[in-house]
Amino acid sequence: MLGGKPKLKEGTHIFSTKKNGKYYDFIFAVVTGVDDRKVGVNGVIINPVGLKNKVAQGKTGERSEEILENPTPDNVVLALVYRVEHENFTEVLDLDSDKCDILPPKIYAMLDGWVRESLPEFINTVLSLPPGSERDEAKRVLKHRMDTLMDKHLKRTLYSVCRSLKILN
Repeated sequence: MLGGKPKLKEGTHIFSTKKNGKYYDFIFAVVTGVDDRKVGVNGVIINPVGLKNKVAQGKTGERSEEILENPTPDNVVLALVYRVEHENFTEVLDLDSDKCDILPPKIYAMLDGWVRESLPEFINTVLSLPPGSERDEAKRVLKHRMDTLMDKHLKRTLYSVCRSLKILN
């Protein structure tokens, strides 16, 4: 059966969310087992603290608030340009109450790599510094980090984000 809808099974990449105060943290994980409506997952949970701080300071628009209130695999990369906190995540999700979106393997690898490669810290450093020699050095460090990435999809996405933020010269 070609083009059938992907099914949750061991090894499937997923995106989920978990309420953390007023907003949601988001989860990138791999399914480790399925038992009826329960799904075991192992991955990483991300708390987008930088974006939460920007929203609290009133320095963002409606889109940022929407990302925090309703994170999706398509919009969370915008939260990953600010500082994040992350930790390993191993739990059982209940499909009756927990979000569990299937991610294509390339998208999972890009999002997971983005966090594990500490890219939010590199970008946030550039964005938080005033123009000058320190910011120029932070840009050089970020550019070097981009050039050493092995995953082509991750590298392409990072270049695109940096161009849109106007932090590449």
